[in-house]
Amino acid sequence: MSEPHEWDEEHWRGLVEQVRAGQNLLPKTWPGGARCAVALSFDSDHETNELRDGGESIARLGWGEYGARRGNPRIRKVLDRHGVKASFFVPAVSALLHPEEQRSLAEEGHEIGLHGWIHERNTQVDGATERELMLRASDTLEKITGTRPVGMRTPSWDYSPSTLSIAREMGLLYDSSLFSDDDPYEIVEKGEPTGIVELPVEWIRDDAVYFMMNRFGAQRPYTPPADVLDIFRREFDGAYDEGGLFLLTMHPHVTGYRSRIFILDELIDHIKSKGDCWIATHAEIAAYCAEHAGLKGPK
Repeated sequence: MSEPHEWDEEHWRGLVEQVRAGQNLLPKTWPGGARCAVALSFDSDHETNELRDGGESIARLGWGEYGARRGNPRIRKVLDRHGVKASFFVPAVSALLHPEEQRSLAEEGHEIGLHGWIHERNTQVDGATERELMLRASDTLEKITGTRPVGMRTPSWDYSPSTLSIAREMGLLYDSSLFSDDDPYEIVEKGEPTGIVELPVEWIRDDAVYFMMNRFGAQRPYTPPADVLDIFRREFDGAYDEGGLFLLTMHPHVTGYRSRIFILDELIDHIKSKGDCWIATHAEIAAYCAEHAGLKGPK
């Protein structure tokens, strides 16, 4: 195996060009003359955080159960109070463990999106296995909710060389796992526009990096909740000033605690105080961007 400094241009350029950002899909105007679009998302990993690594810790499985038992109901209470809809990205195993949660969310108008089978890391399975898991996960969510997912978020935002081609085969409208911009863009695969909308993510706009810990490892982050709210609010303010997209990723087993749920509540208060923001599901935002850019769907 050669060292990176020994790679020829064909090799390093080929790695870079596997998946790239294409045309910017930020529309000239948002619905109703809104200045900014807001996409709130919740990754309902629940017990799969432990299961995907082959873990059998009863305590960590209980931590995942907390996300379903207490975290998600608190989040839904906040969303209901503000009258806003969100996107929930759900591993199929989480959906099978908590089917009523997914059914009721869908019935209330929230979106259920793909998030792997058991929160597996795509780069650790071969392409055929990844494809089978994605298809099986989509079938499972459709069976539980009655609606086939139109978008995905890869578990841990982990993209393999096969991920995008599988999404194209499945005819997905959008992905929300990549980092190349703040605003929506069309994904390009090996120089070819795909027709798939990317709603980009960022660790800065993810609650887990500020609060997650591992008792048996060296991972001990803890940021005061008020500081996390300040970061998220500043990210939103930047999106609002630019007339762009603010996309937030949260987790029921991370934000759903008594001392943290105010982050979501006060952030939505701040967003709504502007009076001209469109808070919508990922699917709604992706469809609007695709329509205004004249995209015909996955190619």
